Amino acid sequence: MHSLTKNKKSRDEIDALARHAFGVGLAPGGAGSRELTDGWFNAVHELGLADGRRVVLKIAPPPDAPVMTYERDLMATEVATMRLVASEPAIPVPAVLFHDDSRRLCDAPYFFMQKVVGVNLDHVRKTLPPDEAAAIDRHVGEVVRAINAFRGEWFGLPGHPGLRAPSWREAFGRIVESVLRDAARRDVAYPRPADEIRGLLRHHGAALDAVREPCLVHWDGWDKNLFVAGGRVTGLIDFERALWADPLMEAQFRPLSWEGVTDAMRGYGKTIFSDEEMLRGRLYTLHLALVMHTECFYRLYPDDEVLNDSRRMLAANFDWLAARA
Repeated sequence: MHSLTKNKKSRDEIDALARHAFGVGLAPGGAGSRELTDGWFNAVHELGLADGRRVVLKIAPPPDAPVMTYERDLMATEVATMRLVASEPAIPVPAVLFHDDSRRLCDAPYFFMQKVVGVNLDHVRKTLPPDEAAAIDRHVGEVVRAINAFRGEWFGLPGHPGLRAPSWREAFGRIVESVLRDAARRDVAYPRPADEIRGLLRHHGAALDAVREPCLVHWDGWDKNLFVAGGRVTGLIDFERALWADPLMEAQFRPLSWEGVTDAMRGYGKTIFSDEEMLRGRLYTLHLALVMHTECFYRLYPDDEVLNDSRRMLAANFDWLAARA
């Protein structure tokens, strides 16, 4: 995926980062560096080092890249969260090998991490036998439950004090409002007016008051960020959007709006949902649609696939919530 946020570096520049981190440079030829293009935000490279090790390098956007409010300084959140959850063996997170946010060798923060064993779930899902796919999805649910077992002291985003609050209703309101303001700065037109979206959040805000305990939420655990082998999850990546929130914000519960109970939910141990939980799931899917729609005007994707998907998702969830207002 092409995006304005991807921080392109030459082979020589990447070699210098590897020497700084590990004392050795890249292996010669094509084995030395391969860009991984599935991501939408950071530049990511799989590297072969001269000593035979294989690692992954992730580079944050350049300092002048257009980013949304919640996307500022995401790498610090990612590294801190990866190190936090690494204390739980049930969470297959790659080890952080080196992190540098000094901006001396690179114009943006970067880090090296362990290369995950396995294949990207998004690449192979359609080829998996049904039983194997179901087993993997159940394991995904177990991994997400282990992440949610971490507890915080406040709700919101770790890297943004302005997007935190003592209550989940207030924190979620601030998070959504930041997206609406980002959209206004780019003259983004939603399928439904922004003030009507604000009105829906106010009307349904009481449903958020039931969330009393801040849980660690990965938020971005879709197939592209999961690696699998032998019917199990071998790696979960992209923790930069982690936040302290309601576990129903997880990707495994947002499909509740249109797919019903899934194997991931069964693995998690959550298969029955109250009307209030269903409503919260719709609010979180509406928020996701707002993020996806708005980011298209910051990253300038080469086609309209994300924009069109987000418009459909936004309209459907707005209408569902409006019908119950």
